[in-house]
Amino acid sequence: MSTHQSIPLHQVSKGSRVIIIDIPEGRSKDQLIRLGILKGELVRCLEKLPGGTIVIEKNRQEIAIGVSLARSILVAYASVQTHAKSSHA
Repeated sequence: MSTHQSIPLHQVSKGSRVIIIDIPEGRSKDQLIRLGILKGELVRCLEKLPGGTIVIEKNRQEIAIGVSLARSILVAYASVQTHAKSSHA
């Protein structure tokens, strides 16, 4: 499929930048779309909480995702930042 190896979101390391490769169908997909979690989006793993919850950051917004949902989201590690969204200073 692609040159990147995909893994479930719950397996990424804290601090990693990943690209969303696939999201589950159904009600979960609807919830993720409302949060702006779409295929091709770049997100960063901010925290892995006890119990498996993953906290990700997308466009300076923090989003907590439960472990069961995180298991169904496939991601690939992003290359060393392809483009920077710099500050407006």
